[in-house]
Amino acid sequence: MGSFNASLGKGFILVGFSDWPQLELILFIYVLIFYSLTLFGNTTIIALSQLDIRLHTPMYFFLSHLSFLDLCYTTSTVPQLLINIAAQDHTITYGRCVAQLFSVLALGSTESMLLVVMAFDRYAAVCRPLHYTTIMHPLLCQALAISSWVAGLVNSLIQTGLMMAMPLCRYRLNHFFCEMPVFLKLACKDTAGTEAKMFVARAIILVFPATLILGSYAHIARAVLKVKSTSGRRKAFGTCGSHLLVVSMFYGSTIYTYLQPNDSYSENEGKFVALFYTIVTPMLNPLIYTLRNKDVKGALWKVLGRGTDSR
Repeated sequence: MGSFNASLGKGFILVGFSDWPQLELILFIYVLIFYSLTLFGNTTIIALSQLDIRLHTPMYFFLSHLSFLDLCYTTSTVPQLLINIAAQDHTITYGRCVAQLFSVLALGSTESMLLVVMAFDRYAAVCRPLHYTTIMHPLLCQALAISSWVAGLVNSLIQTGLMMAMPLCRYRLNHFFCEMPVFLKLACKDTAGTEAKMFVARAIILVFPATLILGSYAHIARAVLKVKSTSGRRKAFGTCGSHLLVVSMFYGSTIYTYLQPNDSYSENEGKFVALFYTIVTPMLNPLIYTLRNKDVKGALWKVLGRGTDSR
């Protein structure tokens, strides 16, 4: 327990990408550019969803929540990485590390639940179009969004609590932020029991939502194939396809990181996978959802004063 108290006082050393010093400058430039694009893209989505009445729909309500999540998620990790590379200061206090661990888990878990809600919204729009406005009532949309946040916070509280109860023997984290799989490698003793509890919590927040999403899209695909209009079918597949792309990127990278046994987890591989879901995915989400979207383009031109629609 003495080692744990020592680490509590010292804090931790985040190794980051210092093992590859030749990569650090290039990485700093790319991360800074991607982070700037993430801030711009997601802030634009939130602003347009508020400013244009045509975007006051359930889909854009949930998309605004996703954009806000991505802003928070990337901001909880990227500034720390940029500081570590630029200042060569790789230390982080125990309190900040635990706060980062909690926030990353909470935001990631919330996004996992929100993607299910967005899949349900698309299911209602495609499979129940005549009843869509009745089903996706504003009160239900708010309740679903709040439930996603609450579920994410509860899951993070459970996992962070279990992690903090473990005695830690080392304070060198081979990562660029405080992430659960790397944290587990600092434990002094056998963590099989705690790992099993955490695995169950992670499986519930990742596997169960992913299964629900796949089920909803199976129904959507069946309904779309029955549509006789080629343009209607293309529009439905376009909207749902963008959501599926986001889903596959998010769940693919997080399941790889969080649902493999701790013994087989590669810290070096984990760092590069983490770069993908903390930096690349949040930057791509606004583009994937809106690049070919006439409503968003129309709202943007309207805000910029170039007309009232995109035609």
